Amino acid sequence: MAASGEQSLVAPVRRVVSVVGTRPNFMKIAPVMRALEARGVEHRLVHTGQHYDPGLSDTFLAELGMGAPDVALGVGAMTPARQLGEIVSRLEPVLLDLKPDVVIVPGDVTSTLSAALAAAQLGLPIAHVEAGLRSFDWTMPEERNRVLTDRLSQWLFTHSPEAADNLAREGIDSTRVHDVGNTMIDSLVYMLPEIEAADAARLHGLEEGSYLVVTLHRPALVDGPLLRTALEELGKLARTIPIVFPVHPRTRARISAIGGEPAGAVRLVEPMRYIEFLSLVRTSMGVLTDSGGIQEETTFLGIPCCTLRDSTERPVTLTQGTNMLLGLDLSAIADVPHRLEIARQRSHSLPDRWDGLAGERIASL
Repeated sequence: MAASGEQSLVAPVRRVVSVVGTRPNFMKIAPVMRALEARGVEHRLVHTGQHYDPGLSDTFLAELGMGAPDVALGVGAMTPARQLGEIVSRLEPVLLDLKPDVVIVPGDVTSTLSAALAAAQLGLPIAHVEAGLRSFDWTMPEERNRVLTDRLSQWLFTHSPEAADNLAREGIDSTRVHDVGNTMIDSLVYMLPEIEAADAARLHGLEEGSYLVVTLHRPALVDGPLLRTALEELGKLARTIPIVFPVHPRTRARISAIGGEPAGAVRLVEPMRYIEFLSLVRTSMGVLTDSGGIQEETTFLGIPCCTLRDSTERPVTLTQGTNMLLGLDLSAIADVPHRLEIARQRSHSLPDRWDGLAGERIASL
């Protein structure tokens, strides 16, 4: 996306609008935003408000140096279908007013697909950051969002070889696909000195290498009967291992709705700042999660990760990284310490181009 005077897929690119809505979106866009602005490209940030809790929004924008969004749509909490409709409706006049040369959409959340639909209806070129990931599980809303967004996009920026392979199988023209690396890892690299200095374990009264970090938020785990079982299994595990569980707002709401709390020494804490959370992960014995992004962050940090899902759209974290799939048999939680030990003894490597320069590659195209 080079500025005027440089080779570009759409020339000249003078104004770019990026649409974000959730914590992972911020981390994926921040490096691109910096790289574009350094090249003199006018960048406008639109926040849909999909994550409206300050702990999942304002603090991350501030820590990543993104500043306040140029436009806040303020959609807030509602069903995904209503949220999609509201974002498209509210975003259309913004795009008509800003007249961007390119609309950038990161990730796989409702905001991603909504922004792609709004831009496509207006005939605006779309760039998808983190294109080509596939879990092949159509029960996941994220999978539907990914596939549809890739179909609508002119520029597909991938971060691992299997993503390009997936797009090729789906008949996507290879000239639209660009292997740029992982922009979320760019943010981690950019913030690493502060992450290393934060010493979150000490602040939480924990001994480095002795505790487990847990995050759970996906519908498959938290919207049904599995949540109560997960809490029970975590309570049992916490009898022998300290567990810190930063609770996503939707997970907190579901825990309250079922009247459940994990027994024992599980520490349910509020969502953490980006730096604090990754500092805690960096010195943990490992992570138990259902998150996609954390599978990548732990791979970069070399921290063992057990993922409570039947599949992952990030298989490179299994083949090269520190990630292991546990499936949704929650009795496997009891075996997490053993699995983490196995992972520590297994060799791992960083995927190609997870080097902190992905945003620069995108901006230079």
